[in-house]
Amino acid sequence: MDRGLVALATAHGVSTWYEDWRHRRVEVAPETVVGVLGLLGVDATSPAAIADALTAARAVDRTALPPTVVLTEGRARALPGPGVVSLEDGGRRTVDGELPGDLPLGWHRLACDGRDVTLVVVPRRLPVPPRTWGWMLQLYALSSERSWGMGDLGDLAEFTGWAGGTGAGLVLLNPLHAVGPAHPVAASPYSPASRRFVNPLYLRVSDTTAYATADPATRAVVDALRPDRGDLIDYDEVWTAKRHALELLHPYAPAVDLDADPALTSFATWCALAERHGNDWRAWPAELHHPDAPAVAEQRRQLADRVAFHAWLQHLCDEQLDAVTAAARSTGMPVGVVHDLAVGIDPGGADGWQLADVLAQGVRVGAPPDDFNQLGQDWGLAAWRPDRLAETGYAAYRDMLRRTLRHAGGLRVDHVAGLWRLWWVPPGAGAAEGTYVRYDAEAMLGILALEAHRAGAVVVGEDLGTVQPAVTRGLRGRNMLGSTVLWFARDDDGAFTPPTRWPRNALATISTHDLPTAPGFLTGEHVRVRDELKLLSTDVAVERARAAADRERLLAMLRAESLLPESPDAGAEPDDGDVVAAMHAALAASPSRLLGVSLYDVLGEVRQPNMPGTVDEYPNWRLPLPASVAEIRTDPGVTRIVDLLTAARPRRATAADPGGKRATRDPAGT
Repeated sequence: MDRGLVALATAHGVSTWYEDWRHRRVEVAPETVVGVLGLLGVDATSPAAIADALTAARAVDRTALPPTVVLTEGRARALPGPGVVSLEDGGRRTVDGELPGDLPLGWHRLACDGRDVTLVVVPRRLPVPPRTWGWMLQLYALSSERSWGMGDLGDLAEFTGWAGGTGAGLVLLNPLHAVGPAHPVAASPYSPASRRFVNPLYLRVSDTTAYATADPATRAVVDALRPDRGDLIDYDEVWTAKRHALELLHPYAPAVDLDADPALTSFATWCALAERHGNDWRAWPAELHHPDAPAVAEQRRQLADRVAFHAWLQHLCDEQLDAVTAAARSTGMPVGVVHDLAVGIDPGGADGWQLADVLAQGVRVGAPPDDFNQLGQDWGLAAWRPDRLAETGYAAYRDMLRRTLRHAGGLRVDHVAGLWRLWWVPPGAGAAEGTYVRYDAEAMLGILALEAHRAGAVVVGEDLGTVQPAVTRGLRGRNMLGSTVLWFARDDDGAFTPPTRWPRNALATISTHDLPTAPGFLTGEHVRVRDELKLLSTDVAVERARAAADRERLLAMLRAESLLPESPDAGAEPDDGDVVAAMHAALAASPSRLLGVSLYDVLGEVRQPNMPGTVDEYPNWRLPLPASVAEIRTDPGVTRIVDLLTAARPRRATAADPGGKRATRDPAGT
């Protein structure tokens, strides 16, 4: 690769090589580097353009103030001259050549050296998370006598109250991000239209004030719309029914002040336009492509009723999420509800429309080739432009975190390594033909810490797979947790690692939504279904033998750790229910601060929620749980696991292990 192109890429945080999952150096194709630089607004299409861009990059004064200054509490920072700090509470501080270490946490302004920039003071670390356990829940999979074809926020409040009453300290959800309002309704919670707003599919219609105040005839019509629960969740059927019901109830609702929250009004405008033109704004008439365009203002006026309707739905989501939070607090949950933050957004969705100025237009986020995905991964998601984030004071990132954390006792960050770098695939390229783009991890992680601190929330980073050591160090240094999964906890020979050697600074689980459930693993369901879907790269007999060997390795570890008793009948296979219980005993035996238990595992479901590599070939995100909320509360298998984990992680703190939410005895979080 041309040296000038390498230097230019380095100056803009674009990788010209990377280390693959086998720790081999892989050179990035020059055309990929040129394409990604173009997404950052840098012309590298000719030697002359490269030279000009490199000259401009080298002319930047590295001693000047950056567009956003991120300062860690307790630390000073040299300045190019005297300045004035305007604090977010209205106060002012004069500084002389240095930012002092006693500035308060928060979002301030700094005037210095002829510039006025954003100054963010972030905490050194969060409080140490408590040692507790809880449930991992795909909310759509719940059901009750009052829910409409899928789990809703009323089910979640009931489940959370029950879980907290039995000793659980948290409930970890799938993302509840908003999807487009037009049909077909997106099923995947990880390709949202917006990460700032909530999916109204999760509303419980009968818990709204409008339902309570409607006349009996209207309520009867609404009640008749309720769809039954099917073998698979039908999002289109549920949304059709709920939207109709909520439209009938909207006249009974108080008016929403559309001037109070401009971001909400803009989102509601996108929803109204999407109903008319489809969920991808890029296919709309050109005059509607920018939210501030005159044609959009005119459409907002014409569609005022629909804009008000969609804004009202978000107010209902806030009210019902508040009820969930109240249920967690009423039972003394040390963490509460942990929301999941998807790694990106559908570029054609609401955030892609509203936040286009800080997104890289045309990029697709994914992952390079690895042992499981030889062709790489293209998730089709949009990515932040790191330069635009800094230029705008990280306002869009901050606001996204604030809205998500408003109802959260914790936040799980999907693909947390993306705060350091993301795999960008330029237009026209295959998934393997991308490269990494670097982000300012100090800013991204620091702002996350600040907003989590203000919300009183714990942070869990999904750091599975091949991640740089800096990611693990960065999380640990801020008292944020990583992720440990039983299936991946192995030594170089493939043997399962004893749970006592698992990391302390982690959320430990048996599986994830993308992996086999515990019963599915034990029965070989993951091999059977992948063979049926033609997803195996080797002969099915080989895969069955590998699965059988993995099962034996697991049983060997559980027996060696005295977690699975020997069968009284020599040579007899242990009961799968006993093995599943032993897996949860392994979680309980680990030092990991948080333990996550999946209802799919405990209720005996062999099918995993999502099958990577499929779209419609497998019922991804459509599998309901085999038991209702009421049945879960009395299920013997559930009771067995609850008793096991509450004995291992009692709610009451002890002198040996404070375990309180605000405990800080272990500042390093090691």
